[in-house]
Amino acid sequence: MNPLEFVRQTPPFDTLPQEALAAVERGLEIQFFPKGTRVLERDGPPSDHLYLIRKGSVRLLREGREVLALEEGDCFGYPSLLSKDAPAFDVVAEEDLLVYGWGAKDFAALTAYPAFAQFFNQGLAERLRLASQGVAPALNPVNLDLSLPVGEILQRGPVFVDSGSTVQQAARLMRENGISSVLVTDSLAHARTLGILTDRDLRNRVLAEGLGPDTPVTQVMSTPVKTLPASVPLFEALSFMVRQGIHHLPLEDGGKVVGVVTDTVFLRQQARSPLYLLRRLERTRDPADLRGYREELTGVAEALLAGGLGAREIGRSVSSLNDQLVRVLLELAEAELGPPPTPYAWVVFGSEGRMEQALLTDQDNALAYQDDLPEARPYFARLAEFVVQGLLQAGFPPCPGGYMATRWHKPLAEWEALFRRWIEQPSPPELLEAQIFFDFRPVHGRLSLQGLEQVVAHSGENGLFLAHLARAALQFRPPLGLFRRIREEEGGVDLKKGGIAPVVSLARVYALEARSSARGTLERLEAAARAGRLSAEGAETLSEAFNFLTRLRLREQLGALRRGEPPSHKVPLEALSALERRHLKEAFVEIREMQEALSQRFQTDRLG
Repeated sequence: MNPLEFVRQTPPFDTLPQEALAAVERGLEIQFFPKGTRVLERDGPPSDHLYLIRKGSVRLLREGREVLALEEGDCFGYPSLLSKDAPAFDVVAEEDLLVYGWGAKDFAALTAYPAFAQFFNQGLAERLRLASQGVAPALNPVNLDLSLPVGEILQRGPVFVDSGSTVQQAARLMRENGISSVLVTDSLAHARTLGILTDRDLRNRVLAEGLGPDTPVTQVMSTPVKTLPASVPLFEALSFMVRQGIHHLPLEDGGKVVGVVTDTVFLRQQARSPLYLLRRLERTRDPADLRGYREELTGVAEALLAGGLGAREIGRSVSSLNDQLVRVLLELAEAELGPPPTPYAWVVFGSEGRMEQALLTDQDNALAYQDDLPEARPYFARLAEFVVQGLLQAGFPPCPGGYMATRWHKPLAEWEALFRRWIEQPSPPELLEAQIFFDFRPVHGRLSLQGLEQVVAHSGENGLFLAHLARAALQFRPPLGLFRRIREEEGGVDLKKGGIAPVVSLARVYALEARSSARGTLERLEAAARAGRLSAEGAETLSEAFNFLTRLRLREQLGALRRGEPPSHKVPLEALSALERRHLKEAFVEIREMQEALSQRFQTDRLG
């Protein structure tokens, strides 16, 4: 391959129009540096060239510590070239190095092309945000643009019925208008919406209960009405309907209901719609009916990713479906075992607790109950076994570490004592495993976990606990070495260990320090920034890195499933474009820098 062919295939030169390539060829200089050469010196003269590595590799060093390794197709020298400041790193040839270079004037001329200039001038957060938008599976996206305001799909205004009406009058009004719901108001002026009456209410609360046509609508309507602003995006409306388990969603504008959107809008995708799967769960009468849930949920995740949704939105939708699955299993369990002897709460933690699942992963669940009665332990042991086995039938693998309710079911007082011990007497080996419990989230049951929430809320006051949690957050480190070696020796980059898990752990520490009750990683980063525990820029960059890495992992996992292969956290480097590899390296550098800052802040090297 001649030099120009290589250059024109390498980002950002691949964005240049044909007329610019002649200038690229004219200005191209070929330089060779033997192994060990210091090409640029930290705090030395500014770089006078943009360098593109053709063969070999370099290491970027700060005070002798390796920050990043660059190899074929990577650029360096441009930060100093743009700012005219001294280089921030020593750039040392790790191998014999062949580079292509362009002087300052040639580089400046090329930056007249916007796409080329953006490659060097955009902040990392913005680059990762744009990169995330390009991560999608190879299938047709959903029919709807899920970023549209949900109000734009309304086809008609709402239909109201007065609170003094009967169900027969309401049913006639629904038939005359060809609709499946009416809104119940306290007057014909529609001053206040009291509730909503749907065709499901007529079937389940009127006909099935043997009530007559003169039954007041206020007796059988659904109340209070769950609404959203008409300006929210479609994906948010979809996620809300799944979480609430509703099929009709009134929309408001300026405090007034302007229409009702129904689940039929989203059912156009058939089995790929979250609401389609929600309806399937509602019809479940036996755990055996849940076979195939894993495959259907995979289709939902694939459609949402193709529809352009981010990690937060996909995680919320998938986790909401999994929550409903658990509720169905618990209701079936109670129907078989009888009512619980004392109030309880089914709890999930880990990625499910953070609402960040996309594909089904290991079960991470537990159970807390109120009173330590003699009959409580055997009852909840059987309840946990029923639900865990049902989750296995649905496709949830068992947790290799045994973090499931079959083992972790105990009175709330014992849970509170356990959390206090983790916080007040932190043990490094124990906390390394226990940290995911701090992502807990109740899914079902009447037991309030407010006491446990308060215990966790006060954990941010314990500096020793935070320091040990910070050290646990350093368990996994992003790889900063040559990707070529990773490809040859490890078969790909582990996105979970290298990037996703470190960001999750960083967010957990900073959020607890900020006394935030947030569970999701992105929400935790936002809370930490608001509290001043993390810079706004750092929080934004980590958030975009998390979104990019999560979507990239999901895309590769879905691709593996389509090929009949087991999904993995590793991504083969040959599956990534040159630009994606660059973004991956930059994300890893930022995550590593944030880990170093966390370590210094909590002085983790001084812990015994």
